[in-house]
Amino acid sequence: MFGRFMTQEGRFFELFNLHAHEIVEGGKELVALMNALGEGATDLRDHADAIDAIEKRGDKYTRETIELLHKTFITPLDREEIHQLISNMDDVLDLMQDAAESVSLYDIKTVSAEAKQLAEICLQCGERVKSAVAMLSNMENAAAILRICEEIDRLESDADRVMRSAISKLFRTEKDAVQLIKLKAIYELLETITDRADDVANVMQGIVIENA
Repeated sequence: MFGRFMTQEGRFFELFNLHAHEIVEGGKELVALMNALGEGATDLRDHADAIDAIEKRGDKYTRETIELLHKTFITPLDREEIHQLISNMDDVLDLMQDAAESVSLYDIKTVSAEAKQLAEICLQCGERVKSAVAMLSNMENAAAILRICEEIDRLESDADRVMRSAISKLFRTEKDAVQLIKLKAIYELLETITDRADDVANVMQGIVIENA
């Protein structure tokens, strides 16, 4: 019996790592999508479809984690922390999917350098989430996890500044009101991805503080 519980405990960290991998893959596709806009690329839909497939895999890992939470008597972390962590990670992928779908839905043909920069920051956040999640199973990594969480927080602040600058420039230079609304929505979606990554970091900080 106890052997089964121990196996399931380890499975939580495996699922966190699998989901974090998908966040990075989603970030790469998001960057590729933004960079392709305005360059006459014909594979825009391919990038959006790839993100959709990635998000579905993330959903699968989220469901498996929640199901495992209900089946496991002894969990390696507080149950609420496990639920918050996987849910917030899933929110990151959901928003990446929303951003990609919005590009298609709004028929966006080109984006600014700021939008591409925001996508890059999203990827950087995802890479750091992956790095921190990989260390969660060992609280000897507490200091390193906290440093990465601080990096994610700084990246979120950078994204907020980039978004404000982009929207300010948009209102000064864009003459087409409809295009302004579309691009503003894309900027806000991209920045919100970094907000959710920061939420993941906050959960990990709480886990470290309670368990280190």
